[in-house]
Amino acid sequence: MRILKTTALSLALLFPATAFAEQAILYKNPQCGCCEGHAEHLRANGIDVKSVATHDLALKRQEQGVPMDLVGCHMLMIDGYVVEGHVSAATVKRLLTERPAVKGISLLGMPIGSPGMEGPKTEPFIIYTFGGSGEPQVFAVE
Repeated sequence: MRILKTTALSLALLFPATAFAEQAILYKNPQCGCCEGHAEHLRANGIDVKSVATHDLALKRQEQGVPMDLVGCHMLMIDGYVVEGHVSAATVKRLLTERPAVKGISLLGMPIGSPGMEGPKTEPFIIYTFGGSGEPQVFAVE
């Protein structure tokens, strides 16, 4: 038993937390081009992502309980969480490490300068939680 615990601890130290996560699925509108840029950012930072083009994005969001006022560009499903929009890989990894009691996190819209969106960043990006107890809260500021 002690050998198993030591091996598990060694593996946890050698590999990032996301190495044990299921493959992430990024649902995107077929006409949107920036979503693949975000997927590439996630892949470059160790998150395995499969992109799925769908015309049912609104329905998928409704099924996952994403509030309409927190809709981002696309929806990522990863390890039991929903990630809306162009959230950085660092913040996604923080979500997977901390595992807060929420359904997911969201970066509203398509802010210029966020991962996958070209251009200079002109303001801080505020990432909100949703699906927890109470109103959405600030999870991160990038």
